Amino acid sequence: MSRAPSPGFRPTHVVPPRGMPAWEAPDPGRPTLPLDPLLPVELAERRGDWAYIRCANGWGAWVDGRRLVAVPEDPPAADGPAGTADPRPLLAHAEQTLADYRSAVEELTAGTLDGEEFEDRTRGLRIGIVVDGQSMWLYDPEAGRWVYGDGRRLTTYATDREVTGEDTGHAPTRLVAPEGER
Repeated sequence: MSRAPSPGFRPTHVVPPRGMPAWEAPDPGRPTLPLDPLLPVELAERRGDWAYIRCANGWGAWVDGRRLVAVPEDPPAADGPAGTADPRPLLAHAEQTLADYRSAVEELTAGTLDGEEFEDRTRGLRIGIVVDGQSMWLYDPEAGRWVYGDGRRLTTYATDREVTGEDTGHAPTRLVAPEGER
């Protein structure tokens, strides 16, 4: 009997540009850590407006599924005119930012840096990278965008530029207790 390979993490959505709250259960009384802006997530389950999402590291939470930003099923084509950026400078920047963060962590754990100094040293550092075979999603902090790369070129995947107006196209979520709990 042949077993199908278990599916790996495949982002289906990203968190909105301003981030979003998350909950341990589809219950507003059980909040958890909020999600970072433009974090790639995988939609695993829907219950009305609630959506259970998984992150690349396996962590999962419930969110307002209406606010998730859907991503194309396939990564954008990197052969067109928009996909011309060389990925190496952005990869070098991510590598240097990680090295700077690692250095600060080493000094903090060695006791040569205190918490306040650590916070000062790491303030403003921001990177994001997901590598899945030949596909790569990389955060470009200078342009405020996630890019997709195929090893040769980069194409804008999502942006965190401010969106004017907060019209989501739907009324706010209303929480109503089930009949027997009122």
